Formats: sequence, C-alpha cells, structure tokens
Amino acid sequence: MATTPSSDEIFILGLTRDGRRFRPSDWAERLAGVMAQFRPGGAAARHGPLTYSPWCIPTVIDGVKCVVVSRALREHEPMAWDFVNNFARDNALQTVEACLLRDEPHEAS
Repeated sequence: MATTPSSDEIFILGLTRDGRRFRPSDWAERLAGVMAQFRPGGAAARHGPLTYSPWCIPTVIDGVKCVVVSRALREHEPMAWDFVNNFARDNALQTVEACLLRDEPHEAS
C-alpha cells in the first residue's frame, strides 16, 4: 500500500474490494490486539491491562469496522507496518489514506 506524506494514517476498511463485508465480525479488534505491543517506548511501555497501540486502533466509521494505522508505526516498526499492509492486501480489503480528526477540547467563551 503506497502512502503519501500528506496522510497521517491508513484506514483498513472491513470491506473487500468487491464491496462485501469482511468476516469474522471481530477482525478489527483481533488485528489491533496483535499489534498492541507496538507502541511508543516499545512493549515494556505498557502497564496494566491490555490496551491497543496508539498506532493501530480499531473503530467504526459510517457503520463499517476499520483499523486506523498511524504512519508512525512504519517509522518505528517497519515489519509491523508490513504485517498490517500484507493483511489488507492478502484479504483484498479496501484501504484509504486519510487523517483521523480527533475531538479537540472546546474553550469556554
């Protein structure tokens, strides 16, 4: 999957290239769970219960399960980046280069 410097993330959609929903239904959580050890500071940086890596987060957009993969993963863990890209390619999943907009705290006026 090619990337451009203008995108911060790659979205792996739970839709195949021919538009079918990808199964099993918990694929996004499984993929993100496998990638949980890849995080800033490495696996040792995780304390407490299992949490997803900030570089590979499952979510739902417009009713479609997806995994948002940060370009930072590519910079810090190239083999992990290749793994998620190969997963998308091997399963014929749609991918989109984008930037996830996060809610910013609103200042009181």
